[in-house]
Amino acid sequence: MERIIVHSDLNNFYASVERQLDPTLVGKPVAVCGDREARHGIVLAKSEEAKKFGVKTGEAIWQAQRKCPDLITVPPHFDLYIKYSREVRGIYERYTDLIESYGIDECWLDISDSTLLFPRFDGEKFTVADGEKRYTDAFLRHLGDVIRNTVRSELGVTVSCGVSFNKVFAKLGSELKKPDGTSVISKANFKQTIYGLPVGDLLFVGGSTSQKLKAIGLNTIGRLAAADDEKIIAQFGKVGRNLLRNARGEDDEPVRHKDDRREMKSIGNSCTYPSDLTDLRSVKRGLYVLADSVASRLRDAGQGLADTVHLWVRYSDLSDFSVQTKVRHTALCGEIATHAYALFEKHVRPPFKVRSLGVTVSGFDNGASQITYDEACGNYKKREAAERCVDAIRKKYGYEKLQRGIVAEADDGINTDVKNTHLIKPAKIDYPEED
Repeated sequence: MERIIVHSDLNNFYASVERQLDPTLVGKPVAVCGDREARHGIVLAKSEEAKKFGVKTGEAIWQAQRKCPDLITVPPHFDLYIKYSREVRGIYERYTDLIESYGIDECWLDISDSTLLFPRFDGEKFTVADGEKRYTDAFLRHLGDVIRNTVRSELGVTVSCGVSFNKVFAKLGSELKKPDGTSVISKANFKQTIYGLPVGDLLFVGGSTSQKLKAIGLNTIGRLAAADDEKIIAQFGKVGRNLLRNARGEDDEPVRHKDDRREMKSIGNSCTYPSDLTDLRSVKRGLYVLADSVASRLRDAGQGLADTVHLWVRYSDLSDFSVQTKVRHTALCGEIATHAYALFEKHVRPPFKVRSLGVTVSGFDNGASQITYDEACGNYKKREAAERCVDAIRKKYGYEKLQRGIVAEADDGINTDVKNTHLIKPAKIDYPEED
């Protein structure tokens, strides 16, 4: 039989939990927002009522209030969101142990072998088409409805479910009926259900890829599915092959077991500053602080060295951009910061007003890189050993006890311990390759 994959997406999750904390918020436009005084004053989540006014995640509070004058803003309670997320997963575990998280509020579930654990279904479970036995759409919808109704009745929050035969279509299905709905994208109906949708609705098609596809006339999922393989692969490489498979319903990636740990793809940190950075020296100090935290996290993670450095910049008007470059494998703060600063100098021209910066590394070697001449001479290893000593001293005596000269030269709010600060950066980042 075909697989049964459910993608569950908690609706307006942060705002929904806040309403459990304060029932007077029910039915009102609500936005969960960051700290305005710390210049994290952006919308992290919003209720359905606020969404109808055009309030968007990632915009400034004042922008949201201009759209919705009666908007109620509340601070986040991350401990509660984690608690509810775990309780929802506990409900999912009644039906399957194949549960793969996709963020705090989304999960895939493979319930192919556990349909008997669901309440009885009185309709037809199966149909036969072209000699193949398949589940009926009504039965698949029943499974999603059971999950939704259980979460709502026990926890008071709602979830939208997409039910399909693969992960990509299940994720797409959870977006089709919000809030609190079940959508079925089956082998029998997927072409008529999704082939007319914008190509950007497909999982893993980000803004940059979507624009490239639209530029060659592939503006819908159906057109991408019908595209010439050689043409797409020639333009997009391996990514193009995956795009075609996903559009055609050929995704066969399994849902991970609930105890499996996803391979770490990147490590990064970002910071929003008390006042705009307007000179290169301040930017450089900021990048060193971020690189310091990233390098330390990389060492803690045991992922070896990284071969790609990413830079993210947000300006005072909330516009942003991101870029990346390949580098020699490294886990050193100084090298990461130098590459990030070089990217900034290349892509930003004064005058500028930088509100936030972010540094990320990726392309981990897990300790498999060959020793370079620099390492053989002991230079790299000595610098890495020194940075590990710094990690140990800070862990014992505090971050502020040991600072780099460039970081300590000014008291402008840049020299903060971002590694141990809980930061939220809701903006979607699309990293183009640096030439």
